[in-house]
Amino acid sequence: MNTKFICIIPARYASTRFPGKPLAILADKPIIQHVYERARQAVEEVYVATDDERIKEAVESFGGKAIMTRSDHRSGTDRICEALSIIEQAKGNAESANLVVINVQGDEPFIRPEQIKTLCNLFDTPETDIATLVTRFPDTEALFSPNSPKVVTDRRGFALYFSRSVIPHVRGKHTEEWLHNHNYQKHIGIYAYRADVLRQVAQLPASPLEQAESLEQLRWLENGYRIRCGFTETATVGIDTPEDLQHAKELIKKM
Repeated sequence: MNTKFICIIPARYASTRFPGKPLAILADKPIIQHVYERARQAVEEVYVATDDERIKEAVESFGGKAIMTRSDHRSGTDRICEALSIIEQAKGNAESANLVVINVQGDEPFIRPEQIKTLCNLFDTPETDIATLVTRFPDTEALFSPNSPKVVTDRRGFALYFSRSVIPHVRGKHTEEWLHNHNYQKHIGIYAYRADVLRQVAQLPASPLEQAESLEQLRWLENGYRIRCGFTETATVGIDTPEDLQHAKELIKKM
């Protein structure tokens, strides 16, 4: 049975650091439109899951599909899970046996279609429950930043652990040399889930490792789900603050 892929983009209006972020204008388009159009280059069926009518109207105005969800979700994972249920109810059938749901954040206007396709290719084995992306660290400063999660994988690309700390520790070397003595992997927070797995992980309570590191994916590992990592040469450029938007405006001029 062939695997079918859909992309759901969670986008909420309320943001502590940047209210209304999905509707902020970048190169004459709202950010959410950039994300949507790039996702459509990789996946035929794309939706925006939001809790705000303004975002819904903006998406529909450029011809996109939007789904209204509750405003009390604790994470984007929970929001796309509700959106999936709404989509299936509207279709009158469930496709979870061969459906994979891709979660692209609504503040990633530079997501590349080939990165989404890499996620899709990771489901070529039934062992993959969840897929995500990794890339190289550009420098030692980024390596030691707790805001850049690290991931170690087995030889087949399945995640062993994610951490804000630098893992592994390179024994006998100065920290300045670590990046040159090990192939460190920087985690990029773009995910894809088998539909039945998505429903299951959305019901899981917070786990001890997740609470310690403040990394949601550790909850999934702790509960036995297998996360496969694909490599991308290009790190994504997310927009979290108005300052990030100014940087994005300069970056898009060079593209």
